[in-house]
Amino acid sequence: MQDPMVTTALTLPGYRIVRNLGIVRGIIVRSRSLVGNIAGGLQSLFGGNITIYTNLCERARADTYRLMCEHAAERGANAIISMRYDATEVMAGLTEVLCYGTAVFVEADPAGR
Repeated sequence: MQDPMVTTALTLPGYRIVRNLGIVRGIIVRSRSLVGNIAGGLQSLFGGNITIYTNLCERARADTYRLMCEHAAERGANAIISMRYDATEVMAGLTEVLCYGTAVFVEADPAGR
């Protein structure tokens, strides 16, 4: 199955929404490992980008995005509009990352609107 078209906008230019299939989401809860905390702590001593945490965040977002797309495909969607990310600290060292949007079925708009 092909990945759906995804946008943060409320519409998808050049397409018209034929069916609204509801909210879809991908969620993951991640923890930092002891080794990651030590390495991140050492990196923070020198300032700048803490790459170990940046990579953890990028991986969590990529995983939740993939899960959201799978959820949309299960509903028969070929697009997702109004996509957003959210993150919440569940407890010290545990972070929930959520990716969500509205699954829709779209068709090309012959008028190109």
